[in-house]
Order: sequence, then structure tokens, then C-alpha cells
Amino acid sequence: MTPTARSKAHLEAAGYLVEVVERWNAWARIRQDLWGFADLLAIRRGEVLAVQVTSRDNISKRVSKIAGSDKAPRVREAGIRIVVHGWGKMASGRWELKEVDCS
Repeated sequence: MTPTARSKAHLEAAGYLVEVVERWNAWARIRQDLWGFADLLAIRRGEVLAVQVTSRDNISKRVSKIAGSDKAPRVREAGIRIVVHGWGKMASGRWELKEVDCS
């Protein structure tokens, strides 16, 4: 299971309606995130969440990417929370999520 699929399942279990908004651009041969940083868009009553998904080792890079984005302030102004989901496999073999709020 990919980290994006893990986050999608995690959010759906928490009651969110979730859509993958990262797309593969075959022409440029790159993945393109919504607004340059969102892999998932999740909604539930009174809340909209933009989620950047990564490994635990890359959380700080993704937080910096969002902090440097010229679009992030406009997303926040619209009332959308921005979070980074970092997944890591623990010594027990279990996957664990670390969430960082960038709102």
C-alpha cells in the first residue's frame, strides 16, 4: 500500500470524504500536486483539509515546501487546513503516521 493510499484510508476511517488530487503528467513525466503541495483533498462537515503525503524522513522538506509556496496563504485564507502526513514503518513492522499541521 502506498503512503497516499494509507492516508486516504486513515482519513476515510475518520469520517472524511477523500479524493486524490495528485496527477501524473505523462508529457512532463512528473507528478503534479494540487496547488503544488496537496496530494489529497479531504472534506467533512465544516472542514476542508489539503494533505501532502510523504515518508517520515521527508516531513521537514515538505513543511518547508509548503512554507515557501505562494499559493499556501491563499489556500489558508479560504479556510482550508494544510497538513503533512509522514508515514514510517516501526521496528514492530507496524506503519505509524506523524501529522504536522501547516495551517
